[in-house]
Amino acid sequence: MKLPFIDLKAQYELYKDEINKEILGVLNSTQFILGPQVKKLEENLADFTGSKHVIACSSGTDALLLALMALNIKAGDEVITTPFTFISTAEVIALVGATTVFVDIDEKTYNLNPNLLKEKITSKTKAIIPVSLYGQPADMDEINNIAKQHNIAVVEDGCQSFGATYKNKKSCNLSDIGCSSFFPSKPLGCYGDGGAVFTNDDILAKKIRTLSNHGQEERYKHKYIGINGRLDALQAAILNVKIKHFKDEVAKREEIGKRYNDLLRDSKVTPPSIKTDRTSVFAQYSIRYKKRDDLASQLNHAGIPTAVHYPISLHQQEAFAYLGYKDGDFPISEKISNEIMSLPMSPFLTKEQQDLVINSIKRITE
Repeated sequence: MKLPFIDLKAQYELYKDEINKEILGVLNSTQFILGPQVKKLEENLADFTGSKHVIACSSGTDALLLALMALNIKAGDEVITTPFTFISTAEVIALVGATTVFVDIDEKTYNLNPNLLKEKITSKTKAIIPVSLYGQPADMDEINNIAKQHNIAVVEDGCQSFGATYKNKKSCNLSDIGCSSFFPSKPLGCYGDGGAVFTNDDILAKKIRTLSNHGQEERYKHKYIGINGRLDALQAAILNVKIKHFKDEVAKREEIGKRYNDLLRDSKVTPPSIKTDRTSVFAQYSIRYKKRDDLASQLNHAGIPTAVHYPISLHQQEAFAYLGYKDGDFPISEKISNEIMSLPMSPFLTKEQQDLVINSIKRITE
């Protein structure tokens, strides 16, 4: 029998009655856009993170886009981010007309290396988007301090790290603006696309909310050019059920991630490195191995699914060829992209399933 990579079926079965009840409630209300379920979700998310303001929106990508729009990022501006992430992070920079400036990553955490930041800052730099990759927050204090010195905004891409902590503060509440995704496979996921923007700034919050609803402060009066970035009430209803159980799921993710780490530490693969002042929600449990493709093939043959997040760094993507980067410009990102692979991870992964993964890796790589 093949292991599930992310066991959404087990999760649904566990919360099935609650989820079905909430979905039916929305169907009976026929209020499918915004409404009380979305308001309740925003309150739940604010309570969880400690953020003053939360604006639920249509996806993690739109959350990042709304953040840049609210900061007035435009053509002629530069935004710094990592080349080792999903394309959304850099995609939104291009969509607002700004120039993406990449900074290489730390070899252990795979997050943006703050020691390389200052040399990339120019008079055109208007924002930094660190990504809290695989569920572990980036070095936010160092990044925030550098940004403050240059009067630059920081937008945390927490699309993989909702539920993680950094020095006892929650991811998505670590900078000027935080963004998250509720794509189904995320640690807190809905049954479609969804996202949220987090901020403690009253002015930014009001603007983001306005931008997410076609730039209108009141019906048919449009202050800005905005987007249709609203979250469906059905998705909010599902998330309101899941967030009630989320702390338990985060604890299980951390427990499984730690067990994976402990048992793989003496193997030939490189397990993830989590800094002691933060936690990870292990949105992905990603190891490194030089003969990755061979290992993945044999694991898949044994019924253990794998994935690669991410096989090509963004500066090597055709879509960003216009930026003029070349192979070798970001050697750590390129090295990791050739070795990284993700293993099955969910709060519902049994010890027997974990042991199968761990023992198979040791057997194949010994």
